[in-house]
Amino acid sequence: MDETVAKYRRLDSQRIVETVRALQARVEDRFPGSGLGKLVAELLRVAEETIARTEWIQKPHLPLRAGAVVLSMAIVVLLIAMLVNIRHFQFEEYTNFIQALDASISSVVFIGAAIVFLVSWENRIKRQRALRAIHELRAMAHIVDMHQLTKDPESYFGSRSPTPASPQRRQMTPLELNRYLDYCSESLAVISKIAALYVQDFHDPVLLDAVDDVEDLASGFSRKIWQKLTILESFGRTLKGEE
Repeated sequence: MDETVAKYRRLDSQRIVETVRALQARVEDRFPGSGLGKLVAELLRVAEETIARTEWIQKPHLPLRAGAVVLSMAIVVLLIAMLVNIRHFQFEEYTNFIQALDASISSVVFIGAAIVFLVSWENRIKRQRALRAIHELRAMAHIVDMHQLTKDPESYFGSRSPTPASPQRRQMTPLELNRYLDYCSESLAVISKIAALYVQDFHDPVLLDAVDDVEDLASGFSRKIWQKLTILESFGRTLKGEE
């Protein structure tokens, strides 16, 4: 397969980190010292940590693999011993032979179960580490949603008067509000891409479901943001028509 074509069939973790870094710079340039900027800075650290985590997940767990190999060799030895005993079988030793065969078969089954346990244990260890990271990304998606929650387009056009209980908010022009909401939407998109890195080379159904949940969550929050952007654009057109 052409290398140029192949690179568009996989997520590039380094490109994702570069995207988050560029997003952080854009947010800081437009809204210096804002909470969203600090959140994107933390998202950049998470993206960098994700590279190391996914590399660790892709590597074999050597102690567990070594244990599985030793047990597999033990099964081979037992099978060879069983074949040797069958070859030297004498009818007068029938009872002892049956007992030995039964014990050997039980040992093979037990060792086989131990091998399955070690292999599945490796997957569980990697799954738990990945799930903890996915939970962090889910929490960050909710935090992004909290940042855009109070950004009401109507209030920024002066069509609503604030009350004493109204939330404190940064003073923005309609253009700045548009950029702020857009940055929130981009942050959610990046969160879903970081989550997808965990299942790109680790095919685990439980982890895949967790990543799908994060992507659905981010998509749902993005739809709310784009509804606000649509309202903001509608207000802008209305005001221009009145002028």
